[in-house]
Amino acid sequence: MALFPKYSKTRDGQNVVMEQRLLKAVNNLILNAETCTGCGICVDACPEEAIVLGPVGATRRGAIDYAEPVDVNPEKCSYCGVCVVMCPFNAMTLKIDGEERLPILEQEGFPTYDMVTTIDEEKCDRCTICEEVCPRDAINRDVPAFEGGDEAGKPRETALQTRTTFTVDTEKCDVCGICGELCPSITVVRKPANPETGKVEGDVQWEETTCDGCTICVEACPQDAITLEREVISSKLPGKVDIEQDNCCTCTWCVQSCPQEAITVEKIFEGDLEIHPEKCPGGCSTCVEVCPCNALYLPSPLPAKDMKGEIEANIAINKDFCILCGACVNACPSEDALVLRRTGIRMQEKDSDLFKKIKEKLLTPRTSRVKETAPGEVEVKVLGEAEEA
Repeated sequence: MALFPKYSKTRDGQNVVMEQRLLKAVNNLILNAETCTGCGICVDACPEEAIVLGPVGATRRGAIDYAEPVDVNPEKCSYCGVCVVMCPFNAMTLKIDGEERLPILEQEGFPTYDMVTTIDEEKCDRCTICEEVCPRDAINRDVPAFEGGDEAGKPRETALQTRTTFTVDTEKCDVCGICGELCPSITVVRKPANPETGKVEGDVQWEETTCDGCTICVEACPQDAITLEREVISSKLPGKVDIEQDNCCTCTWCVQSCPQEAITVEKIFEGDLEIHPEKCPGGCSTCVEVCPCNALYLPSPLPAKDMKGEIEANIAINKDFCILCGACVNACPSEDALVLRRTGIRMQEKDSDLFKKIKEKLLTPRTSRVKETAPGEVEVKVLGEAEEA
């Protein structure tokens, strides 16, 4: 006779599936190993201590394929959903009997991140910048493709809302046919030749939907019989640009790069990440490679004449883009090169007793001292007590 519960851990493509099979229910916690950044927030958040850090640097750089940035023990896990709620990168999913659910929200009123991610539709000019710079593919640019970016896209003349007026002075027009030969929007229809009158007569027909207002017909008409006026009603491209909140990590790349200042994003963590380049081993670049927000970088070498009395930094950070997730600290092999100090977390609703314990862990300063061995044996140096602004 089968005994319950039963536990298992399997790999399905990029997903690691933890399963708890009860007599009348099946719980699955799914870790997307590709999306997981190794920030370790789920490690601090797990009330059962069922999640431990893996070799973050080695896994995120692709140096090994036998481990993940974090490791979940399916037998310790209570399948409550705290890790799903707290993961800022949407790398965790909880399914109960095949349906996505979060018992921690349903039963205990656990708080969620206070996500502020908006785009002012009136200011947004539908450009492509935010979509390109976003490191998490969180921008949804729902704008039709046009021929400039895609050969199969819509004609460029359909991009803007316009009103075009085409008139022909029938007194001047001799239905010569030049305009029709030049433009597919114009058709010159001549009546059958009449030997009685000896005149060539006809009509100039125009199709507004295909006219791009280029005015070549006006310029080419030998009788100056054509007038074309084009009024732009709306200069904005059709469509809309949104932020997919589930994928947004609040790095603010979109905010900083938007030429119209149309985007508002508030970071979910407050605090600071200290960089001590003098303690950074040259040639490593692990933190740069694992940073999910593209905030860390190797600074460009300075000219020799500007380096008198200076030590060239091995690493640097643009704090505008750092969300204080901690992935870099969890991956850095050099002691004290990176120091993470969180002072606040933006959450909705009131703190629960469980969240207060989690918050204390998340606000505890820590620094790099990583020794990447087996999952659960990876070390990060903790500094002092929790800090709060």
